[in-house]
Amino acid sequence: MKISFQYIIILLITLSVISGCQKGDLLSNPNAGSDNSTVPVSLLLNHLTTNLMREEEPVISPVYRFNQNIVSNYSYYFGSNTYNWSNTNHTYDMIRYCSKMESQAIKQYGNSTNVYFALSKFFKAYAFLWLSQRVGDIPMSDAGDINKLTPVYDKQHDVYKNCLLLLDSANTMFGNLTTPLNAGTKVDATGDIFGLTYLQWRKVINTYRLRILISMSKRADDNADLNIKQQFAAIINDPVKYPVMTSKDDNMVYRYTAITLYPPNRSGNAPYNNCENISQTFLNVTAAYQDPRVFALTIPAPAQLAAGKQVSDFTAYVGEDNGRSQGLMSNFSADGKYSSLSYNRYMSSSSGANAEPYILIGYTEMCFNIAEAAFRGWTTGVNASDWYLKGINASMDWYGLKQGQTITIGNVDGSKPNIGSATIDINAFLAGPNVAYDPSKGLTQILTQKFVGFFMNSGFESYYNWRRTGIPAFSQGGVGIGTANNLIPLRWEYPQDEMTYNKENYNSAITSQYAGTDDVNGKMWLIK
Repeated sequence: MKISFQYIIILLITLSVISGCQKGDLLSNPNAGSDNSTVPVSLLLNHLTTNLMREEEPVISPVYRFNQNIVSNYSYYFGSNTYNWSNTNHTYDMIRYCSKMESQAIKQYGNSTNVYFALSKFFKAYAFLWLSQRVGDIPMSDAGDINKLTPVYDKQHDVYKNCLLLLDSANTMFGNLTTPLNAGTKVDATGDIFGLTYLQWRKVINTYRLRILISMSKRADDNADLNIKQQFAAIINDPVKYPVMTSKDDNMVYRYTAITLYPPNRSGNAPYNNCENISQTFLNVTAAYQDPRVFALTIPAPAQLAAGKQVSDFTAYVGEDNGRSQGLMSNFSADGKYSSLSYNRYMSSSSGANAEPYILIGYTEMCFNIAEAAFRGWTTGVNASDWYLKGINASMDWYGLKQGQTITIGNVDGSKPNIGSATIDINAFLAGPNVAYDPSKGLTQILTQKFVGFFMNSGFESYYNWRRTGIPAFSQGGVGIGTANNLIPLRWEYPQDEMTYNKENYNSAITSQYAGTDDVNGKMWLIK
C-alpha cells in the first residue's frame, strides 16, 4: 500500500523516539549498538548532497529534452520527448533528513549553531522551493509535525518568503562560523560530495538566493512585503555580508571521472549517439549566431558533411524540432539529417574526463541573473552589459574554449574521432549583430545567452526561465509535444499521495489556485 510522505515523516520521527534506529535503518550505525547518538552527521549530509542530483543527471533524465537541449529520435535508448506530465515527485524526504541531521548535530556538538544547522536551512529551502515551483502552494509550516496528520497548504507567496528567510539565516550562521583560518577548509570532506569550503558554501547559498529572487520577477512590483528588488540589491551591494560566486571555481558541481563516466556512456547508450539529436531550439540561438560553443558540444549533421560542407561551417549544424513526431524523427535520423552531441566530449570512454562537470548552481548563471536584475532596474551602479559579457565569457571558459583554439571534431559514433577541426573565434561571435549588447533588446539577449549557458546542466532552470519569460522561443504546437493541446505545460500535478491521504487540504489548494482542477496548464502565483 502506498503511504503519504507526510505520514512517512511522522512515522519515522515517532519510531525513532520510541525505539531508536532498528537493524537495516539507513540512519543506523552498525558500530554504535542500540544507541544512535553517535551516528555521524556526515552520513546524513552525504544523503542530502547526493539527493540534489535527483532527477537532474543529463541525458538519462528527460529534463534536457524538456529544456529543448536535445531531442530523442528513438524512445528505446533516450525515451520520449512528450510533455505529458502528471504527478510530480516530492522532496519531503530531504526535510526528514534535515530534521535528523539537526538532532544528531545537537547530540554530537551540543549546540544548534554549528555548521550542520546552517546547511540544514539551505537544504530545507531548496527542498520546499523545488516542490513549490512545480505545483504552487504546498505544506510547509506543518510539514513533519507529528500532531498534524493532514498538513494544511502554505500559500506559494509564504513558501517563498519563508524560504528566503531560511537562506538569509543560513548565510548569517555561516558568517558567524567562518574565520580566516577555516574559510578555505572543506566543511565536511566525508559527507559533502561537492567538497565545498566554508566560504564556498556561503557563496552557493547567496548565489542560489539570487536565482530565487530573479525567478520572482513577475511578483516584484505587487508584493511589497517580499522586498524582492531590495533583497537582490542588498546582496550585490554588500559582498562582505553576502559573498557570492566570483568564478567557476565556486560552482556547486558533480564531477565525472574515468570511473563515474558521463551518463550515456555509463548506461551503455554511447553506441547509440545517433538516437538523439540536438534541439532546433538550441541551434537556432547558437549555430545561427556563429557561436563557437557549437563546435565543442555538438557534431555536424552527417548529411551536411556528405554534401560537401566542412565541420567548421556553422550551417552544417542542423537541429531537430522537439515538436515533430518521434516516428518521423527516426526516419530522418537514419538519413543523418541532424546534429548530435559531441561523441568525443560526452560519449567516449574518456567522457568522465572530457565532459564538463555537472553544474547545480553556478557562476555563469549568476552573471546573467545580475545582468537581468540590472536591466530591470533593481540595482544601482551595476551595468547590465558588463555582467552579460561576464556571463558569456564564463560559459566559454566553462566549456574550455579560448580565442584562437583549435577543436578536433569526431563523427557520430566515435569510429572516427577526427573528421576535421574548427577554430574558436569568440571575438567574432561577440561582435555579431545578435550578440553584441543592444539595450533595446537587452533582456532577450541576456535570457538567450543564459539558456545557452544552461546546456546540459542546472536541472529545469532552462524550462523555468522560459516559463517565466518566453525566451528563447521553445517549440510547441506540434504533435511531438504530446499534450492535449500540444502546448508545453506550466506545472505538474500534485503528488498522488496528497490526493489520496490529504484530500481535503489538497482540494482546498487546487480550488483556491486553479478553479478546482489540478490543471497542468494552470498559472501559479509565481508566474501570473
